Amino acid sequence: MVQKPVVIIGAGPAGMTAASELVDRGVPVIILEKTDRVGGIARTDEYKGYRFDIGGHRFFTRVPWVMEFWKKIMGDEFLRRPRMSHIYYRKEFYSYPIKPFEALMKFGFKESSIVIASYLKAQISKRPSEETFEDYIINHFGERLFHHFFKSYTEKVWGIPTSEIRAEWAAQRIKGMTIFGMLKTALLPSSNKFTSLIEQFYYPRLGPGQMWERLREKLLASGLVTILYNSEPLILQHESGEVNRVFAKTPTGVQQFECRALVSSMPLRELMQIFSPALSDEARSAGNLLHYRDFLTVALIINKSDMFLDNWIYVHDPAVRVGRIQNFKNWSPDLVPDANTTCLGLEYFLFDTDRMWTMPDHELVNMAAQELVRIGLAKRKDIVDGCIVRMPKAYPTYDPDYERAMPVIREVLAQFKNVYPVGRNGMHKYNNQDHAMVTAKLSVENMCDGTAHDIWEVNVERVYHEQSDK
Repeated sequence: MVQKPVVIIGAGPAGMTAASELVDRGVPVIILEKTDRVGGIARTDEYKGYRFDIGGHRFFTRVPWVMEFWKKIMGDEFLRRPRMSHIYYRKEFYSYPIKPFEALMKFGFKESSIVIASYLKAQISKRPSEETFEDYIINHFGERLFHHFFKSYTEKVWGIPTSEIRAEWAAQRIKGMTIFGMLKTALLPSSNKFTSLIEQFYYPRLGPGQMWERLREKLLASGLVTILYNSEPLILQHESGEVNRVFAKTPTGVQQFECRALVSSMPLRELMQIFSPALSDEARSAGNLLHYRDFLTVALIINKSDMFLDNWIYVHDPAVRVGRIQNFKNWSPDLVPDANTTCLGLEYFLFDTDRMWTMPDHELVNMAAQELVRIGLAKRKDIVDGCIVRMPKAYPTYDPDYERAMPVIREVLAQFKNVYPVGRNGMHKYNNQDHAMVTAKLSVENMCDGTAHDIWEVNVERVYHEQSDK
């Protein structure tokens, strides 16, 4: 008897990992990928031989299985890279992660005294609840540091006030980071076994997409995997709590696939609308409450061999729109075809309804070039070319609507026996790619091995993004 395939929506890290786990168990797979390549937000784009990724993807993890998976795929193409990043704020560059002594020296005596007093006040008189990002940060760092290093950049990234961002996001991204923890790391770095997570990371020689391109070749060679590009699901037909057929729009027309199970990394907002019979009005309305932040990269080619040592710089200056600047040569020298040039990625966080999203490419290149000059990182005459990459729904938003919507969505999806949401957009969780991979692996174990993992708990306790003492 021929096995029914598992249909996977999305060929990002979560979808590709799920496919790999299923192939290891001899299960056939059909992957529906909306774009023309694998990797999702962890893909690598190319322009005139310059390669760059969407947001800068460090490969670091405290999950041994994930590290073994990466190393097995990449072999000697997996580079170990030094990590350096700074914050640009008030025409000064501050180390990131923040070094308290350096920051206080640059603030000067008067402002440093205010920062310390603000921190002590927050410890003595904490806000009674930590419902928002603003509450969380002020309780942990004081109001003055909140305004210096958190408020403007966070609002630039998310496009909403910090008083509306839920504390759950802060807990996932910077849980456990404290002034005392940063002081300990600065004074006693060798005492911390996870210091290397800050100082170094792994990176594929030709960018993160190389990882998923290599895995794609392995999966196709198995004979068990079909990948349909430029394809997306239209209808998920279900009966008795199981999705049994998927109708998909493909380049050759609408196709239908009978399936054993569905693994979905598509945005939850869209997933909730395509079940047939339709989900309840409440469930579909909950899906529509979920919001996203979109992402645009302007890759600029600069006629200089060396620009700065950082892998990336956070731009806190509200006078410019750019939020982050990547120096791709410092991620891997082989991303740049001409060693006498540099490629910088200027990253903009916006909504697809903003004017910038639809601006002509040449206008965006010119705007980004002017902002780079204004910050003081380049001269206009040295910026010789550029291109644009747009990534919709790059970041799931943690706002009050999210808090209302997710309990309803989770309860509805739990009623399906063979539907497995995975990854960042599939779960509407701001996960790193290793977390996305773990959700996929645990889902396949639930599907095939009879386990009962709670994938919603992934990245609730294991948080280790920008610090070494967790």
